[in-house]
Amino acid sequence: MELNDANLQTLTEFLRKTLDPDPAVRRPAEKFLESVEGNQNYPLLLLTLLEKSQDNVIRVCAAVTFKNYIKRNWRIVEDEPNKISDPDRTAIKANIVNLMLSSPEQIQKQLSDAISIIGREDFPQKWPDLLTEMVTRFRSGDFHIINGVLRTAHSLFKRYRHEFKSNELWTEIKLVLDTFALPLTELFKATIELCQTHAADVNALKVLFSSLTLISKLFYSLNFQDLPEFFEDNMETWMTNFHGLLTLDNKLLQTDDEEEAGLIELLKSQICDNAALYAQKYDEEFQPYLPRFVTAIWNLLVSTGQEVKYDLLVSNAIQFLASVCERPHYKHLFEDQNTLTSICEKVIVPNMEFRSADEEAFEDNSEEYIRRDLEGSDIDTRRRAACDLVRGLCKFFEGPVTAIFSGYVNSMLSEYAKNPGENWKHKDAAIYLVTSLASKAQTQKHGITQANELVNLTEFFVNHILPDLKSPNVNEFPVLKADAIKYVMIFRSQLPKEQLLEAVPLLLTHLQAESTVEHTYAAHALERLFTMRGPNNTTLITPAEMAPFTEQLLNNLFKALALPGSAENEYIMKAIMRSFSLLQEAIVPYVPTLIGQLTHKLLLVSKNPSKPHFNHYLFESLCLSVRITCKSNPTTVTSFEEALFPVITEILQNDVQEFLPYVFQVMSLLLEIHDNSIPSTYMALFPHLLQPVLWERTGNIPPLVRLLQAYLEKGGAAIATAAADKIPGLLGVFQKLIASKANDHQGFYLLNSIIEHMPPESIIQYRKQIFILLFQRLQSSKTTKFIKSFLVFVNLYCVKYGAIALQEVFDCIQPKMFGMVLEKIVIPEVQKVSGAVEKKICAVGITKILTECPAMMDTEYTKLWIPLLQALIGLFELPEDDSIPDDEHFIDIEDTPGYQTAFSQLAFAGKKEHDPIGDAVGNPKILLAQSLHKLSTACPGRVPSMLSTSLNAEALQFLQGYLQAATVQLV
Repeated sequence: MELNDANLQTLTEFLRKTLDPDPAVRRPAEKFLESVEGNQNYPLLLLTLLEKSQDNVIRVCAAVTFKNYIKRNWRIVEDEPNKISDPDRTAIKANIVNLMLSSPEQIQKQLSDAISIIGREDFPQKWPDLLTEMVTRFRSGDFHIINGVLRTAHSLFKRYRHEFKSNELWTEIKLVLDTFALPLTELFKATIELCQTHAADVNALKVLFSSLTLISKLFYSLNFQDLPEFFEDNMETWMTNFHGLLTLDNKLLQTDDEEEAGLIELLKSQICDNAALYAQKYDEEFQPYLPRFVTAIWNLLVSTGQEVKYDLLVSNAIQFLASVCERPHYKHLFEDQNTLTSICEKVIVPNMEFRSADEEAFEDNSEEYIRRDLEGSDIDTRRRAACDLVRGLCKFFEGPVTAIFSGYVNSMLSEYAKNPGENWKHKDAAIYLVTSLASKAQTQKHGITQANELVNLTEFFVNHILPDLKSPNVNEFPVLKADAIKYVMIFRSQLPKEQLLEAVPLLLTHLQAESTVEHTYAAHALERLFTMRGPNNTTLITPAEMAPFTEQLLNNLFKALALPGSAENEYIMKAIMRSFSLLQEAIVPYVPTLIGQLTHKLLLVSKNPSKPHFNHYLFESLCLSVRITCKSNPTTVTSFEEALFPVITEILQNDVQEFLPYVFQVMSLLLEIHDNSIPSTYMALFPHLLQPVLWERTGNIPPLVRLLQAYLEKGGAAIATAAADKIPGLLGVFQKLIASKANDHQGFYLLNSIIEHMPPESIIQYRKQIFILLFQRLQSSKTTKFIKSFLVFVNLYCVKYGAIALQEVFDCIQPKMFGMVLEKIVIPEVQKVSGAVEKKICAVGITKILTECPAMMDTEYTKLWIPLLQALIGLFELPEDDSIPDDEHFIDIEDTPGYQTAFSQLAFAGKKEHDPIGDAVGNPKILLAQSLHKLSTACPGRVPSMLSTSLNAEALQFLQGYLQAATVQLV
């Protein structure tokens, strides 16, 4: 694509169409952009537009498109083509920093993100001058430019907060500190001075305070891994100024907005975070400064209001206290009873209250409320922070803290009892307090695993939780109902089973509550209860105990999906999946109606997939209904196909990328249930599965390979006769997979199925080419994973076609090749093969080579006979060799970049392990003994003399054991 006006005009038109609400206009435009993004100059055209276009909407759209393009394509993946040409990469890196700094803020943010994505891959090795280019801009004095640099540095360095320690990381951080730490400190001091100079200029202060916030974030990232020497030497400068900013109160920066945090709140929140980091990690060095920070943060907490805009500040300030109070050598700061009472009264209790803002979120923004409350993403809520502070204090002062709060809980509950209608929030706070007091350790899987002995959970459940669950009106006091359900869920491992069983039918009625939070919690609680393990590793709640409620459970769950706001509620869908899994054959009578509802739902969500978890559980539920029903009656598979195929066809025709990996797994599951034949509906689809475009997406590869394996297993002969022209396509897929280090094992899965299930005459003409491809890959990059797969394949080939055929195919590629493969690969590497079936295939294959290949007995290959036998006995008797060479690093499939759905394995579409040898060989050791016996009778005297002269004594001993077990002798 040339950099000319015509192309800029075309690009502008297509970008404008991608903003069109009408999918008929938008989708083709998106497809067009996707089709040209591989062309050289495409990214440069986007950058030209975002710099020079007269239309602001187009500029922003070009910036977003550019960032997403970089996100998808910048990373170079081994074995895959480089998606951005080198000249484009160089040009982008040469211009992007300047462009970013001279662009308006909206575009600056997008380009800043793009720089950090490029930096993640290229900095420092391939982009050494990035930092120096950025640091020189600090001198410009223009804070629009300076903030652009700071924002980019922040997105570049924030990964230091969660990277694992490594030499590479330390080298990079050291390089950053050498270039960046001093200029950052100078900028920090200068900005603080400017704040004093411009103390009365509100516009200047806004810019300066956003700089200070970014500088504070950078401080956090650069100090996270370890305390750098530079910052230790300059701690006085940083901490004195941080302390000064914490106590600063500038009336000009106070905002009237009650929701949105202002600049001063954001800055103070970050400083609380920085202080907490030093208090936790570098307490010795930070000790001189700690008391004044505790005082400043305490004063901040006592003087800050309840408005939402202060939430982040208050929660970070409380988190600071929480991190300080659980360190042994700060214990003395909290020992005094008055201090504890004061913390409980002034900080913890007020921040546990259910505010009107929480009530609004509960009613109007339930999804966000659930995300924060259930999934623990409420790190920045006051309640979570107060809860953490309670836990921190309980570490050293469990008795006194529990005593102080017991008084509060009792008075709150008695307030509620006086007038429930008015005072229900008191009970909500009491339940929250009890929960935070009682829970010491928690896991996603089991709920609370360790509880405070001083709190009687069962008694509290009976007196205060059950009455809410039993209340006949499920829509009254929905917040308290949700609290009660959450209590059951959190303390499920602590409450006795009979109380859980008492709660189950009550939870079923709450599935019909109008409140989204309430019926979602009910579904989630049931799902968690159904996963609990009983004493003998079965489920704690048995299908028999659920029998009286089965119909009500299934009815209410499906009805809940019809409630407003819950059409794609992932918790309800997960509960449906879990109920199917628990009830097993008890669901069979209901499946005919349920499958209709599930496929209808699938059709609706496939129009615009937006909730990945919901979709995943939906497919899991479909797989479960198929598995459970077909287990007892395999012929019902056809009725499932009738229900599912229309939707599957639509998904394939519309190329709904997110759903394809799931659809292929469902099809595999259905096809694997059939007897040995492929229905015509599947045969019609077969050619489409070989289309190269499907194989471009990494997420499709594992399920597609499995589906092709199912085709081969059920109808290898049918494919050979009815679709012989598709065999080259099938081998083309194998060739593509084998070339990739990430997917070569999938290529072998496919090849092994071809060898095992296709009639020999249908692939005889391709055999030589298959082996040549494998040798080429062995020469170009020989990895442990590839060798293990190669050994299994070679031995499977031998089992299937015989040892002579194997020797001939090798030797016709190149004379003496067979010997080289045995000597260089099979003998030294077979110990690495893992997995029972894989080892069995290798053992049977090697036995055949030893005993059914004349060339092994009377050519130059004879010298390999004993080493090969020794290797086979080693495979039987020695531990597996799982060492991997240092220079090898496997690319994980999940790491490939871009927005493609990574492969999502459906647990309930699982494939049974397949043994191609099956019962034909029970014990490979016995087979070896019998085969050697047969060989020795064919050429008497040869085998014993070879063994006695060359075989290692220990191996000989093992071999004699096999011969005795098989009751045969060598002659």
